[in-house]
Amino acid sequence: MSESHTPTSGAARLNTGVAHNARVWDYWIGGGDHYAVDQQVGEHIAAMFPVIREVARADRGFLARAVRFLTEERGMRQFLDIGTGLPTAENTHAIAQRIAPESRIVYVDNDPVVLMHARTLLTGTPEGATAYLDADVHDPESILERAAYTLDLGRPVAVMMLGILNFVLDTDQARDIVRRVMAPLPSGSFLVLTHPTFDIDLGGDGQIPAMQFWNENATPPITARGRADIASFLDGLDLIEPGLVSCSQWRPDTEPPAAVPQFGAVAVKP
Repeated sequence: MSESHTPTSGAARLNTGVAHNARVWDYWIGGGDHYAVDQQVGEHIAAMFPVIREVARADRGFLARAVRFLTEERGMRQFLDIGTGLPTAENTHAIAQRIAPESRIVYVDNDPVVLMHARTLLTGTPEGATAYLDADVHDPESILERAAYTLDLGRPVAVMMLGILNFVLDTDQARDIVRRVMAPLPSGSFLVLTHPTFDIDLGGDGQIPAMQFWNENATPPITARGRADIASFLDGLDLIEPGLVSCSQWRPDTEPPAAVPQFGAVAVKP
């Protein structure tokens, strides 16, 4: 039986007086799980950096396409989604289990609002499994140890790290976290990654003042990175075409998509 954690402590850690990333992101994609302070900060940042709503939608679209690709074309049946965020209509388990009902998914987050919605995330198919871990990305060994209650870590796993490494401000530390997550997993495992960028060719230079405002008025602190630093998180893995690109342009369903300043990539462990 899989380990699942539906905590009671989320409300105790909840601070509705300070904007929080999961709730502001929810506001940008049109959800309903946010407070007035999140809307205020979200609107201010959107005024500074109008493309942010498109970034949020593009990130969710990338997740759906990546999970479909891995499930349909690569036969993946195990997903470890680190930095889950608030539930939406198309979470990883909903997409994977619609294609392959036997798929097994472990969600990982330590955000108090997400914790309070864990029951929603834990609703999956009877043939498969879903579990939720209240855990921190800075402790990969604990994540893998607890994920093993639900996933067979001797078989390939798709690790989802969408918009999470940008909250690890030290690049060397972020690189080390990826290494520690992927190293114990077998050949044929995947890393699915998105990350905001300040690269001018993707229009990311406008993120710099917006992120400065965020770090002064919201939590947790965030950083953007250039292509080279983001590419370094994929060292030792084989990129799937089209490589490291704007997440809106990774195997898009429609053509031609506009680029957004958020890189996306899918890579396989050889």
